[in-house]
Amino acid sequence: MYELKTKETENSVIQFIESIDHVQKKEDAYQLLDIFTESTEYPAKMWGTSIIGFGKYKYKYASGHSGESLMVGYSPRKSKISLYLSTEVSQDNELLTDLGKYTTGKSCVYINKLSDINLDTLRHLIKKSLNHIQSTYPDNAK
Repeated sequence: MYELKTKETENSVIQFIESIDHVQKKEDAYQLLDIFTESTEYPAKMWGTSIIGFGKYKYKYASGHSGESLMVGYSPRKSKISLYLSTEVSQDNELLTDLGKYTTGKSCVYINKLSDINLDTLRHLIKKSLNHIQSTYPDNAK
């Protein structure tokens, strides 16, 4: 049976952010903490060793695979900041048009620094992503 590698932990979000060596990344991580907290109204929790997540939901695919995941979150990685949004949002180029400088992965949006993006658009993307997950998994999102 497959076991998820990234799970919610009791590790301190503040201690994690304080451990970031790069000054600008640390400042961006604190600003993102405020933006995500205000946008989601969920407390920040560590997921694995380097992802800060907000809210969680249980999912089950047609294949039978199931698990629990964060609704939205971010990770201030060494090279880029990863923004974890719903796949619907992170793959919608029309929604991302106003964001600014970014690249995308399967369910992530990658940015270099917050000054490269429109923060109001980020807030909108977070809320849209959260709403999508809550409507897709209405009984399992909290």
